[in-house]
Amino acid sequence: MSKQILLIEDDPDLAELISDYLTMNYYDVHHAGLGQEGLDILDTKERDIDLVVLDLMLPDMDGMQVCQKIRGNKNNMTNKVPIIMLTAKGDTTDRVLGLEMGADDYIAKPFEPRELLARIRAVVRRHEQPNQADSQSDSLTFGRLSVFPDSHEVTIDEQPVRLTTHQFQLLHYFATHSGKVLNREQLWQAMPNDDSSDNIDRAIDVHISRLRALIEDNPRQPKRIITVRGVGYQFATDQV
Repeated sequence: MSKQILLIEDDPDLAELISDYLTMNYYDVHHAGLGQEGLDILDTKERDIDLVVLDLMLPDMDGMQVCQKIRGNKNNMTNKVPIIMLTAKGDTTDRVLGLEMGADDYIAKPFEPRELLARIRAVVRRHEQPNQADSQSDSLTFGRLSVFPDSHEVTIDEQPVRLTTHQFQLLHYFATHSGKVLNREQLWQAMPNDDSSDNIDRAIDVHISRLRALIEDNPRQPKRIITVRGVGYQFATDQV
């Protein structure tokens, strides 16, 4: 059965190019030129859409707002649908913000259709990985915090903590290198979907700040991800 792609893109020429290319590669594409139109399609086809390709700049609302609305919808299955953002902006902070809003990947314009196809395949494949119940036994546990690599799940006090793909990749890297001081370049390389950047330090600091907000009891006084000034960060081995 063909995968269902929702394309939210207001440029008709680009939308046609993407739709034709994905259709040629056996995907069914549903196109929306406005953010609200895309949300309406997603609500109607909530169990059918396998992935959303979302433009950052839309006439009625920006892609960040659309992404927030999708991730914030707790009443149906749409809040878990994978999202790839299309952006013409090259600023690292914009890309990081999109990922932290809940996007699974991004691709900067202009791009080759085959690159988008490759990213779609990778993201869909990642989301289709089965969540095996017995994977819970393979957790990385630090006090009340547990990381489950096979199921891409995180819990604190046995309660689930929802992380984006990039947040999980970063936390998993910390967990597998606990006690070691890691510089920002090492942490950047741990997130393979990110492109090279001339402002890696800023991008990593944004990632760390948002991750701390999710896993620290007090993000202003972190006990899990410790800042080692002048060097980088350390994930505490002994946690409560």
